[in-house]
Amino acid sequence: MFRRRAAVKDADLHHAQAGVVLRAPGADLGDDLAGGRSTFMVEMTESASILHNATAQSLVLMDEVGRGTSTFDGLALAWAIARHLVERNRSLSLFATHYFEMTRLALEYKEVKNVHLDAVEHKDTVVFLHAVEEGPASQSYGLQVAGLAGVPKAVIRQAKKYLQMLEEASVSRGNTNDLFLATAAPEKPEAAEPLREALEKINPDDLSPREALELLYRLKKL
Repeated sequence: MFRRRAAVKDADLHHAQAGVVLRAPGADLGDDLAGGRSTFMVEMTESASILHNATAQSLVLMDEVGRGTSTFDGLALAWAIARHLVERNRSLSLFATHYFEMTRLALEYKEVKNVHLDAVEHKDTVVFLHAVEEGPASQSYGLQVAGLAGVPKAVIRQAKKYLQMLEEASVSRGNTNDLFLATAAPEKPEAAEPLREALEKINPDDLSPREALELLYRLKKL
């Protein structure tokens, strides 16, 4: 049992987060509990490894990325990581998350599809049907799962009351439950590729002071 990523030697597979057992002839397990690093640091370290190394031939599994920090930080990181996988790595990826805002990525990228595991509610419990359906889930079942896990009923009742208070407060503020809806600042374009390519071709040791000054003016125009 381990957390977060496993890079399996006999297949180009990357896994981030959440205790899963992978049986393989060889695996590089990612946890560093003895090293004193927080679980979130481990998660981010291994997510970074995936983003740097995954290719279009990789299978990437990401599970609840960003849950080890505050809501806004975690959601922002999960959003940016998912976009990087789509735009840069172009890997075949399964990105499991409870951040409902993430489902908007399917509206921005034709390569992204939303799916969810079907479930049926019965009184105060839930039955998971283990069937994958198209589209995002209509709700989460955190309280029901907590009840199935044996959390005391008194705690569940208190959680329901607090959840109702949070939802009512959200509605009163006009919150649409979409942290990215029309409020995100426009993205700044990244450094132009022509500038990067031009810099890579330069050997500073071969330039005279005058040539260096002329080069700076040319680069400024790119």
